[in-house]
Amino acid sequence: MSEQDADLPPPLKTNCGYVAILGRPNVGKSTLMNHLLGQKIAITSRKPQTTRHNLLGVDTQGDGQAIYVDTPGIHATAGGRAINRYMVRTATSVLADVDLALFLFEANRWTAEDELVLEHVKKAKCPVVAVINKTDLLDKREMVLPVMAQTAERHSFTEIISVAALKKTGLEELRALIFGYLPEGMHMFAEDQITDRSERFLVSEIVREKLMRRLGDELPHRSTVAIERYVEGDKVLDIHAVVYVERAGQKQIMIGKGGERMKGIGIDARADIETLLQRKVMLRLWVKVRANWTDDERSLSHLGYE
Repeated sequence: MSEQDADLPPPLKTNCGYVAILGRPNVGKSTLMNHLLGQKIAITSRKPQTTRHNLLGVDTQGDGQAIYVDTPGIHATAGGRAINRYMVRTATSVLADVDLALFLFEANRWTAEDELVLEHVKKAKCPVVAVINKTDLLDKREMVLPVMAQTAERHSFTEIISVAALKKTGLEELRALIFGYLPEGMHMFAEDQITDRSERFLVSEIVREKLMRRLGDELPHRSTVAIERYVEGDKVLDIHAVVYVERAGQKQIMIGKGGERMKGIGIDARADIETLLQRKVMLRLWVKVRANWTDDERSLSHLGYE
């Protein structure tokens, strides 16, 4: 080592790791990630199976970088459609590659699907933290302790912590715990980057979120969104999006009387897209039929489910 090198400060030690968020459908995984990041990148709704793809959220704090993996809800797929098998396969596959897993479930109920997720989590080679969510729904705060005791009996979790993701309660404690488990390593993403997904993908997800929120229970699960045009003009971003459904009758429901439902979806989506991208947007929506796309492997691949 030269005298000049000896005068240099030691290299900064950095930590970086992938953190999977796992749980059954509609347990609050996307809400948790959004609030940990302090920015909405994952769509949410009260309907189960809103999330269909693994989505990375990057949280850089000083010398640490947590890369959250928001996963589709794990559920039973026997006799189910190809898209259901795709979602479960997508969620469970991350356990082989992450540095930490968060197993999220609700404080006030334990279901057969939670048990199914637990069986997958038990196979993880990485540390697993049990995250008890929605503690605000318990009648009394002291009821959390019995739930934590029951959780400890189910599996030898590395840590057990309680939060209320929607209310942002306990999230700073959870973040501190997560960053304490990050292995030493170089950061994978730039300090100001918050996701690995493209703007086009985020836009398609925003449109799909508005479908989920405005439609009944079944139809949103038979629809998907594809971006066919994404062109930056001098003053406005021109976006053409196609909503695919499986049957002509579903198309009519999606459009609504006089096109009012689709118009409302477009208005809601455009507002969120402009907030996300910080520029003016011209959003045009079409509805097309692609028969049986949710149970056809080739259609799923063509629509980005791969």
